[in-house]
Amino acid sequence: MHTLSRRQLVLLVLLTLVWGINWPIMKLGVTGFPPLTFRTLCMWLGLPVLGLVLVWRRVPFRIGREHWRELAVLTVFNMFFWHTLAILAIQSLSSGRAAILGYTMPVFSAVIGALWFGQRLGLRAWAGVGAAALGVLLLWHEVGVLSSRPTGVLMMLLAAGTWAVGTQLMRRTTIAAPTLAIAFWMTLVTTLWMSLLSVLFERQAWAPPSAPVWGAIVYNALGVFAFAQVVWLMLARDLPPIASTLSVMMIPVLGVFSGAWWLGEVLHWQDWAAVVLVMAAIAMVLWPPRSAAARVAAPRGG
Repeated sequence: MHTLSRRQLVLLVLLTLVWGINWPIMKLGVTGFPPLTFRTLCMWLGLPVLGLVLVWRRVPFRIGREHWRELAVLTVFNMFFWHTLAILAIQSLSSGRAAILGYTMPVFSAVIGALWFGQRLGLRAWAGVGAAALGVLLLWHEVGVLSSRPTGVLMMLLAAGTWAVGTQLMRRTTIAAPTLAIAFWMTLVTTLWMSLLSVLFERQAWAPPSAPVWGAIVYNALGVFAFAQVVWLMLARDLPPIASTLSVMMIPVLGVFSGAWWLGEVLHWQDWAAVVLVMAAIAMVLWPPRSAAARVAAPRGG
């Protein structure tokens, strides 16, 4: 269990808002536009902004040569799979359902942490995992629709699973460098990777982006790659994995409802029930234990 600081709480709220409403924005951006190229343009625009943030905050860019291999592993599991598969999958799924499948990540992460990394979870944490999993199952009720698009479903689940591994690895990284510097180099390498994929597979489909697509690109460049991605890596590195993962479970909920409002995606009673379950999961993981709360409330001696 972990109590968020005020700064972490503010960053988490902003992260939830930026990433949550990005799902319908991404859906809009890749509708009629090559998805790998869309993601590549977002990253090329966001990367210089991220670099300027490091310069402004006087954060050193250097990563020691002895850490390059670990940095490569972190990049593959945190960014390569996620950014490639998620942007391809969202073309065949509604933005809300893509968000739900993508955010099975917290459930994957908790189970991987317990089985693979020997992370000890208390009863309340397992209850939070169960509530989150049930919320995902409730939202994933259009089985007929999803099963007609198996490739998109499988890509999103694979993206979520690899991201979960990356989150666990980020928490345990031995790289002696600021998270901003790690995020910059991970983003740079992933930008080159996405550029290569877009040239190999989408060059024949290249066309000038329309005004709405440009808006989605700019939003992703500034909101996602220059802000949200960095904040997530900071939370994943600073908080216990169970806290950092389940604390972002409101993102798919926001994705579902923003998609319904903006794109007209249909909501069902399961969507509303999942909101309650997700909120319960967050509370069970992040609410301080009674003994900790009592220590905070107790006056200190003189």
